[in-house]
Amino acid sequence: MYKKLLKPILFRFDPETVHDFFTWTGELLGRSALTRFVVAKVYGYTGKNISKTVDGVTYKTPILLSAGFDYNGRLAQILPHISFGGEEVGSVTARPCEGNPKPRLTRLPQSKSIIVNKGLRNEGVDKVIERLKQRIPRFNNQVTITNDQKKVDFVVGISIARTNDEKSAASVQAGTDDYVYSFKRLNEENVGDYYTINISCPNAFGGETFAKPELLGQLLPALMKIPCTKPVYVKMPINIPWDHFAQLLKIIDENKLHGVVIGNLNKDYSWLDVREEAPKEYVGGLSGKPCTHPSTDLIRKTKEVYGDRFTIIGVGGIMSPETAREKFEAGADLIQLITGMIYEGPGLVRKIAKSC
Repeated sequence: MYKKLLKPILFRFDPETVHDFFTWTGELLGRSALTRFVVAKVYGYTGKNISKTVDGVTYKTPILLSAGFDYNGRLAQILPHISFGGEEVGSVTARPCEGNPKPRLTRLPQSKSIIVNKGLRNEGVDKVIERLKQRIPRFNNQVTITNDQKKVDFVVGISIARTNDEKSAASVQAGTDDYVYSFKRLNEENVGDYYTINISCPNAFGGETFAKPELLGQLLPALMKIPCTKPVYVKMPINIPWDHFAQLLKIIDENKLHGVVIGNLNKDYSWLDVREEAPKEYVGGLSGKPCTHPSTDLIRKTKEVYGDRFTIIGVGGIMSPETAREKFEAGADLIQLITGMIYEGPGLVRKIAKSC
């Protein structure tokens, strides 16, 4: 129904408008037990136990919604009923970000991709903390919750990035302080089941500053000084040579983080099936199919070098149960997706769960 009826209609509208509509709809559906039940009947996974415990956190399914969709933390009440085992909220930043000028999303249907140029659009870490404390009882220390409510049946990770503005890009110290503020606030409020440090957003003011080994070597020690009892990961770029990537892994290892998310958007337009769909000049990172092989190759190499030292969350171009399986076989412990769901429909998540 989605691919033959809804998608042709939805793809006639601006993708950001459609995204906002689905966020509003999902938030509304999540408020009622009846609507959650109906959604689960259509999209919920009910097969064998495929739960997985990673770094002490148990996921009912090893499939998560990637950061970049629910960037303001509005959908945690409906996503468990679409077969997701968790989501990554954000990326959130120290200050609110309006994002880059429109268009911030551009579909490339022949290449099964989307040009993403959001520029870290979000309401800021403090607003997101406030919302998640209201929506998820275990994050709110001010209310009495039952033992049943304390159970984590849907994992909420939070991606942290540097605010997309001139202030945070003024110096390395300013950028570091920006990350530190968000990380500290989340830990102080005990909001989030894990944290991802996003060093690889290609659309932020000043670029991917902390993807440079020498600067990542300054950022991570500053973050690790903050008391934290949750798993911490780093979201990695996928358009750098292996030697550069390996240097980043070494720094992450030395700072004793739990693992990596591989990886972020593809900045190389040569990976498009139909290059003519995209502008001649680079205007934003590619999601979807162009990310499939670059991210899977880096997952495989990381697994070969580090074995079980790192938790690996595989992201990029998961468009089918087969491409999901490739990520797991390459070494991913968990997977995340967005674009595959947009092109194939929300039923894709259940199909992947059934194939696990």
